[in-house]
Amino acid sequence: MSMRMSRFAALTSSLLLAASAALFGAGQASAAQADFGYVALGDSYSSGLGAGNYDGASGNCKRTTRAYPALWAAAHSPQTFAFTACSGARTGDVLSSQLGPLNSGTDLVSITIGGNDAGFSDVMTTCVLQSESTCVNRVNQAKAYVDSTLPGQLDQVYNAIDSRAPAARVVVLGYPRFYKLNGTCTSGLTEGERAAINGAADYLNAAIAKRAANHGFAFASVAGAFTGHEICSGSPWLHSVNWLNIAESYHPTASGQSGGYLPVLTNAA
Repeated sequence: MSMRMSRFAALTSSLLLAASAALFGAGQASAAQADFGYVALGDSYSSGLGAGNYDGASGNCKRTTRAYPALWAAAHSPQTFAFTACSGARTGDVLSSQLGPLNSGTDLVSITIGGNDAGFSDVMTTCVLQSESTCVNRVNQAKAYVDSTLPGQLDQVYNAIDSRAPAARVVVLGYPRFYKLNGTCTSGLTEGERAAINGAADYLNAAIAKRAANHGFAFASVAGAFTGHEICSGSPWLHSVNWLNIAESYHPTASGQSGGYLPVLTNAA
């Protein structure tokens, strides 16, 4: 549990108190008790790329009502919900264009960020198109970036969130492992490449979790939720490489958003 109190738990308590007051005639509860503001930040894993049914008004950000932030908001009806996550976002994009809705009244913030900074797209392109040794070398380059540069970039984002929304419960969600190893698969990658890619996801998640903890934020791993639903499993919740829609490759399907990310956020909020 994060050092911060769950703001959703606080909301639930306030609603129970309001219900009790109404039932026992203890007076009218203040409407402000039930105020709850949720802001969803981040990259394509938060905007919902891969889940389909995109909001045309969101343009290249590819936001969708099938993404876990919109699903959570639909289920819990926060008084305010701001959805600024954007496909392709890096840490600098969060800082420059996503933080506007945050304020002292924000109760919950969710975010996935760091994969694009670490070169996720280039790693996958390299591994799909080139040799195993080239793939492993590119993965190792990404790990070196995660060690040397990403922590400072995450600190900037987390400091900005804390500064703008000091009372918020902040849930930093991780990334899934992409592949079920020793599975039946036609992805075109070698087992060594799949293992290297999974190892890179674990490495990235560990770095993100450490920075989140240092800021008193909750880190919510989705690796367990996606176990048994990786690419090469019998029921994948992730798109494999799709040459007809290359952007959606290696992103959660609608089932991955609702069955993987949503319950993880719900448990952490």
